[in-house]
Amino acid sequence: MQYTARFRSKKAAPSVIFAWLGWGGLLELTSLNAHSQAIVQTILHNKNSFYYTDMTAYQRPNRAWPVGVFDSGTGGLTVLNAIVQFDKHNNRTGQSGKDGIPDFQTEDFIYLADQANMPYGNYAGVGKTEFLRELILKDAQFLLGNKYYLDQKSEVQTDKKPIKALVIACNTATAYGKEQIEAFLQTVGSPLKVIGVIDAGAKGALQILRPDESASVGVFATAGTVASNGYVNALKRYQQLWKYTGQLQFYSQGGVGLAEAIDQDAAYIDPAANAPRTAYKGPNVNVPDLGIDRTLMELYNFDFGNDKMLCDAKNVDDCSQLQINSADNYVRYHLVSMLEKMRQTPNALPLKALILGCTHYPYMTQTIEKVLTELRDKQRNGAYRYRHLLAEKIHLIDPALNTAQELYDHLHQTQLTNAKGNLANSEFYISVPNLLNTSTKTEQNGTRLTYDFKYGRAEGQIQEDVRVVPFSKQNILPDVAERLRTQIPATFELIRAFGKTSAKTKQLPIQERL
Repeated sequence: MQYTARFRSKKAAPSVIFAWLGWGGLLELTSLNAHSQAIVQTILHNKNSFYYTDMTAYQRPNRAWPVGVFDSGTGGLTVLNAIVQFDKHNNRTGQSGKDGIPDFQTEDFIYLADQANMPYGNYAGVGKTEFLRELILKDAQFLLGNKYYLDQKSEVQTDKKPIKALVIACNTATAYGKEQIEAFLQTVGSPLKVIGVIDAGAKGALQILRPDESASVGVFATAGTVASNGYVNALKRYQQLWKYTGQLQFYSQGGVGLAEAIDQDAAYIDPAANAPRTAYKGPNVNVPDLGIDRTLMELYNFDFGNDKMLCDAKNVDDCSQLQINSADNYVRYHLVSMLEKMRQTPNALPLKALILGCTHYPYMTQTIEKVLTELRDKQRNGAYRYRHLLAEKIHLIDPALNTAQELYDHLHQTQLTNAKGNLANSEFYISVPNLLNTSTKTEQNGTRLTYDFKYGRAEGQIQEDVRVVPFSKQNILPDVAERLRTQIPATFELIRAFGKTSAKTKQLPIQERL
């Protein structure tokens, strides 16, 4: 039984939900807003829906269950990789100190990449914040539930395990949805822990500074994460909590297109293109807010080889369309843009820490370091343009390590560690367009939602426009698979093991398994 008090305002004002918890009585909840109610009602009550989940088991998590991890794409695998390789403790004694054995060796994980709906960072910019929160609640529901599909057209399967902790390996999802998930779990009386990456990143950045040190901290994240102000708020909170007395400045850069380029989103990159494209949504010349500044071309130092930049003229100076077509060039554009913001700030302090506030960005660590080194030495009119803005050593902060530590502490403090599990039993799922839903609009032979459909949807219209299926060569592009193999080999081997040995991938032809 559930009683809902609705606000009359047309705005998405918070609503008060009273959930009947059986033995627990009525629980008043104010964190879920009005637009979240449709998906919450579906999860809790609509037994005919894919999203329906029996939450009674979650009143007491089981140590034998896996840990759930989700992201808007494959970027969150950098967080999972940090977790599965985490070795800060002796596995026998639990004391601090490496022992050569991963701390989570006897745990298994379930990973979800909501690839079909990514990039999450763009929803806020097109006024779809509430729909984004609905997507995030659906991600949580998948990990909490028991359903998935074998492929885009198969019958639903119901043998997925529940989870004992939930890691949001996505900065945008943490910023916009962590409180929503926690509020939902409160409605069912569940103590399930939800861990996000933003607090972890803020802590990591401040930990490299002395308490009395003055410096700048940069936040390089998706546009949605930047718009949420989640990192800056967290940095200020811990600055006050930890009694830091130095002067700290915070600069944010929304990396529009970078995560998308890493995941080969056709709206931002097309390796097969050799001329500007009408579908392109990234930075361009003469575009407000995302303009490529012609006067900064020598500072961007774009790589034009192999169609990594697309121009509609033979001479770059004559381009009326200049489109970025490589992840490296997106890095160059955004780092120069951030440093130009700092140049325009009176008395800007040197940048000492740069938070990689999107889980995709650690894949670009080497490029980011290379570009920052180049920019340190850039001169104009005989003067260094950015050297005064860059500390001698800039620390790139990957929130994943702090996230791994928080998960380790939680499992041990709540006696939820599993001594009998096995990392090799981890499972990997990804969302793909639902080809059986006639309202779903797709491109590229049904492999991706169209841009207009993706960002034109409204919250509260609960339907399955995507399906969640196991990782395979059908849904992981070759370039992405190669990046995973070379940059996060430990996790890539877990993905391959899932494809080769799991009963959940038995329908896949051998040649389709990663």
